[in-house]
Amino acid sequence: MNRGTENNRGTRTNPRYANGNLRRKYRARFKAMEAPCGICKGRLGAIHYDEPSNAQHPLSFVIDEIKPVSRWKEFGYSSPAEAAKDWNNLQAAHYCCNQAKSNKVNFEIRTIHSAEPTLDGEW
Repeated sequence: MNRGTENNRGTRTNPRYANGNLRRKYRARFKAMEAPCGICKGRLGAIHYDEPSNAQHPLSFVIDEIKPVSRWKEFGYSSPAEAAKDWNNLQAAHYCCNQAKSNKVNFEIRTIHSAEPTLDGEW
């Protein structure tokens, strides 16, 4: 499976970061738009654009590829890098939503579990 492009040392590079300048521009564009999470549609709240993107900050910002880069051939892209660079294939997302989505297509978080317990007789 082709998961990237070879660099001049013969090792694979992540297609998302092969053109880091373009990726930084896309991140800045989403941040300026204050776009809601494309996966949960904002149900989990606003994206925390200024937090680091990692598991300690589940509502932090990541760029999600709507059509997964790992499945680029299924969607007619000529390479993983093309799928990663296509603006129409990108959306803003929460870190936790992106992790739940993984490489699925048409995935949406539909429900949020209430923190309030259900009392006996109220179900």
